[in-house]
Order: sequence, then C-alpha cells, then structure tokens
Amino acid sequence: MTQQLRIDFVSDIACPWCAIGLSSLQRALSNLGDAVNAEFVMHPFELNPQMGPEGEAIVEYLGKKYGRTPEQIAETQAMIRERGADVGFQFGPRNFVYNTFDAHRLLHWAGIEGKQLALKLALLKAYHGEGKDPSNHDVLVEAAQSVGLDAAKARDVLSGDDYADNVRAEEQQFQSMGITSVPSIIFNQKYLVTGGQPVEAFEQVIQQILAEEKEDKASA
Repeated sequence: MTQQLRIDFVSDIACPWCAIGLSSLQRALSNLGDAVNAEFVMHPFELNPQMGPEGEAIVEYLGKKYGRTPEQIAETQAMIRERGADVGFQFGPRNFVYNTFDAHRLLHWAGIEGKQLALKLALLKAYHGEGKDPSNHDVLVEAAQSVGLDAAKARDVLSGDDYADNVRAEEQQFQSMGITSVPSIIFNQKYLVTGGQPVEAFEQVIQQILAEEKEDKASA
C-alpha cells in the first residue's frame, strides 16, 4: 500500500549541502518505490541575507565567516564534490557567493504554479553545477523557462516585490521554530532531520516514519 509523505524542505540555493541532501533524499525515495508518494514543499532560508548584488568571492567569504584558510576551503570543496557525485549531483566551479532573496521569491511563485521542486533543482544546478549567479534575473528566468514556467511571468515576478512578504514571513516562521542550519527537512510536519544525510539514512528514517504512521492509524 502506498503511503503519503509530506516533505517540508527548508534550504538555500547557496548551500551545497542542500543540493547533496535533496539529491540523496530523492534517491532514497526512488529506492522505496511505490511504498511512498512524496509531496515536496520548499521553504526559504538565506545564508547570506546581507550580501550585496555583486556577490563575494567564496574564499574570502568563507574565510571571514568561518575562519577557514584557503587550503581548508579547497579540502572541504573537494569533499563536497565527492559527496555530490555519490548521489548524482555534479558540482562545478563555485567562485562566488550571492544573495538569493529573489530566487526564493521566484520559488514561492513556482509553488503556486506547481513547479517548485523542478525549479529548485534547476537553480541548484545553475549555481552549484554551472557557477551561474542566482541573483541575476536572466539566470532565474532561464531556469524558470527550462522547467516549463512562463518566462514573461517569471520576469514580472522578479521586476517587482511579488512574494517578498511571503518569503520573509516563512523565514521568520522557521527561525522561530529553532531552525538555524540547512538543509532542515520536516517529514509529515513532525519529524525533523537535518543535514545532507546519506541515501541509506534517509531510507531508514522514511521507513521508520511510515511504520509509525501505519501503527498510529491502526490503533486509532
């Protein structure tokens, strides 16, 4: 019997572990096959809310934020590339960090249009895979069009302040819940898992949740 599973995925396009976590989670769901019918809902989190439109060189940014040396950053990026490859996500060169607020506004609109997960995947690929600037409206419109969204409507959303209040409200909501790092993944609105977990870990978590939900229904 197929069981329903809601997955609230709190993340930022700028976060490499979010790309790894989403790819890993999708593989886990694929492995579980018909046992689960998953519905994804994407939620915004900004790692760099004060970042200017020009972005910042990633080595300088990580050095200032975490006190890491260029050598440590290179080691971490190599490890991230390896973890990504393990779950089918190919990391390319990422030399800059950018503001992602407009991307989150576009993702909110994509949710209304029923294309949120597809756009999220396209934006993660554009930034982490191809090194494109996710604050650039041309890049965002291109990603929207690539998943079947209307390019003119996407540009209209970006040209104003559409959904800005929605994004800020969601960010505040999840911060008030104690979420301070991403990815944070909430299953069926009550089970929280954080980080870019391996495929096997996600499979185990989902199976446990489905078993608990089935038991709860049986005893109700």
